Amino acid sequence: MRMAFADDIEDLREQVSEWRSDGESIALVATMGNLHEGHLSLVAEAKKQAFRVVVSIFVNPLQFGADEDLAAYPRTLLADLEQLEEARVDLVFMPTDEMIYPRGAESSTQVQVPEVLTEQLCGLHRPGHFVGVATVVSKLFNLVQPQVALFGQKDYQQLLVIRRLCDDLNYPVEVVSVPTQRESDGLAMSSRNGYLSSDERARAPLLYQQLTRLAMTLLKCEVDRETALQQTVDALNEAGLRVE
Repeated sequence: MRMAFADDIEDLREQVSEWRSDGESIALVATMGNLHEGHLSLVAEAKKQAFRVVVSIFVNPLQFGADEDLAAYPRTLLADLEQLEEARVDLVFMPTDEMIYPRGAESSTQVQVPEVLTEQLCGLHRPGHFVGVATVVSKLFNLVQPQVALFGQKDYQQLLVIRRLCDDLNYPVEVVSVPTQRESDGLAMSSRNGYLSSDERARAPLLYQQLTRLAMTLLKCEVDRETALQQTVDALNEAGLRVE
C-alpha cells in the first residue's frame, strides 16, 4: 500500500474511520516537519506499536512566542514526504492553519495544563508555549483518534505535559516516549540546529557533555548539589553559552 495523504479533515476522518472499523490500531507521530533521524525513530517505534501509522506535519503558530521563529521555521515538505514514504508511513496529515484554527489561533478554545508543569524550566522562558502544545495535541488526538502516540524524550517537559493532558482529559491514548537521537558528538538532533553558525555548532555539544559530567558528579556524591550546579553553569558560561 502506498502512502496516503490528507490535507483536509474530512479525508483524514474517512480514512481513520475505515481503519478503526476494520479493527486496525493507529499510532500518531505529531511533527512540525523538517524531519531528521529523531523523527524517523518515532516512526520506527510507531510501526512496532500499531498496525497503521499517521504522521502529521503542521507548524503550530500557537506554540511560538512573539519573539520566536515562526516565519523562519524551516519547511522542507518534499524532503519530508520522501523520508516518510521510504519509512512506509500509512498516511500523512498536512492541515493548514485555517483548518486547525478556523477562527484564528488566538481566538480558538485553548487547553491549559496546570502551571506546576508549564510555568517552570523551558516554560518560564517561553510563556504560552505549552498552551500551544497542549491545544494542538488535543486537536490531533480528536482528529486522528490514535490508540498510541509517540513523543521524543528530547522535549522532556513537553512529554510530561502531554501525559498529564491525557490523564486529566481521559484520552484513550497511550503516550510512548522514545529516547533522544544524537549526533556523533552528542548534540541532540533538532530541526533548530540548522540555525546555528559554525562556531555555535562547534560549541553546542558542550551542553550535553557538561550535563553528563554533572550527573556523574552527583551520582558519585563528589561535591554538594549547589556546588556541582554552579561549576556546570560556570563552565558553560566560560565556553560562551548563555545559561537560563
